Amino acid sequence: LDPEDGDPLTTGPLRAALREAEEETGLDPLGVQPFGVLPKLYIPVSGFVVTPVVAWWRDPTPVRVVDPGETARVFTVPVADLTDPANRATAVHPLGHAGPAFLVESALVWGFTAGVIDRILHYAGWEQPWDRTKQVTLDRHA
Repeated sequence: LDPEDGDPLTTGPLRAALREAEEETGLDPLGVQPFGVLPKLYIPVSGFVVTPVVAWWRDPTPVRVVDPGETARVFTVPVADLTDPANRATAVHPLGHAGPAFLVESALVWGFTAGVIDRILHYAGWEQPWDRTKQVTLDRHA
């Protein structure tokens, strides 16, 4: 969390998530209805600990890549595409880390984002059996 985000034990994670989304995609935080935070996740490749925030994009507004150093592409995906076993794979990082991935909208969603989506689908009961041996090897610069 950055200092302007406030207390990490109260509203800090929510403020940080909305600030980051606005900085990286131009998301208007006024159109977002937060639901809450998920348990902290450790990201092995970066060493970061991240607190995911779950929210509903109540009033969609245009979004775009604001910071190409942080975001490669911005797009929405129907939940049905995320639950489709044909769109699931295991991403394998050259350093040996492996995790869930989604092949959707002509893009590969992997890493932190895919991990959060994977867990939400699982705990919501929406996950369908998929071939975990289907692998996508990431570029060494990923």
